[in-house]
Amino acid sequence: MATILLVVLGALTIYFLSYFIKDIYRNRNNLGKGNYVISMIIGFITDFLDTLGIGCFAPTTLAFKLTKYLKSDALLPGTLNIAHSIPVILEAFIFIRVVEVSPVTLISLVIAAIIGSFVGSRTVVKLPEKKVQMIMGIALIITAVLMILKQQGLLDALGKDNTALGLTGIRLVIGIVGNFIFGALMSAGVGLYAPCMAMVALLGLNPLVAFPIMMGSCAGLMPVASVEYIKVGEYSRKAAIGITLGGIVGVVIAATLVKSMNLEILMWVIIVVIIYTGISMLIQSLKGKEEVMEV
Repeated sequence: MATILLVVLGALTIYFLSYFIKDIYRNRNNLGKGNYVISMIIGFITDFLDTLGIGCFAPTTLAFKLTKYLKSDALLPGTLNIAHSIPVILEAFIFIRVVEVSPVTLISLVIAAIIGSFVGSRTVVKLPEKKVQMIMGIALIITAVLMILKQQGLLDALGKDNTALGLTGIRLVIGIVGNFIFGALMSAGVGLYAPCMAMVALLGLNPLVAFPIMMGSCAGLMPVASVEYIKVGEYSRKAAIGITLGGIVGVVIAATLVKSMNLEILMWVIIVVIIYTGISMLIQSLKGKEEVMEV
């Protein structure tokens, strides 16, 4: 059944690329402002971190804010989903093949996330910039809190001694509902990794099982959500191209170096700046006058 899931993810990749490439070609003479070198560096770093389970949405949001890459925060959800789709799909292919997990659990949770993203993306594209800023601000702070819990070993403690490789009964239902919600939120730019990791541990699964579930979920939902953003043009094309290219390289390198890396200090630096970024976005969302970020 894992092979079937990989075939489905392959089909979704083709579906996504057919829209993405067509949109880039159609707008080839007007791809907007942005720097390919900067976006490739951002993609390399954030998808490197993503492969290690840190997540890519919050670090990418941070990078965009620091470099003032986007002209508007309203472009964040679409850019995040479109830019990281291919690198995350590559991650999914790697982890689904090497980590053992119940096929029923894996496929059920991935499908739930995909449906959630489809519902969520059709709502988020209609939101004004202030609403997106508020959602992203709250999401970043929640993400930082979950990252702190993980750094302190509290999330790991939830899954300590867990050996189950699959869910059944009411636990499976809870997992499906949870991943549906996470999928819907991810279409708004809220990372799925941390909440999914916490849910997997709470439901009694081996924490390692979170990797194929969360990466498979993202690989399935991101192409679906991305197409909705591509249709309305709500994303930075240059950022998406650069991050995709840099991200692929980051994933390949991270997959080979993950066992020898010490990310303790880096994680705390990221947490501090993510909190700062989240608070800044909340403040912007509460201001009366619409502010537009410079490119």
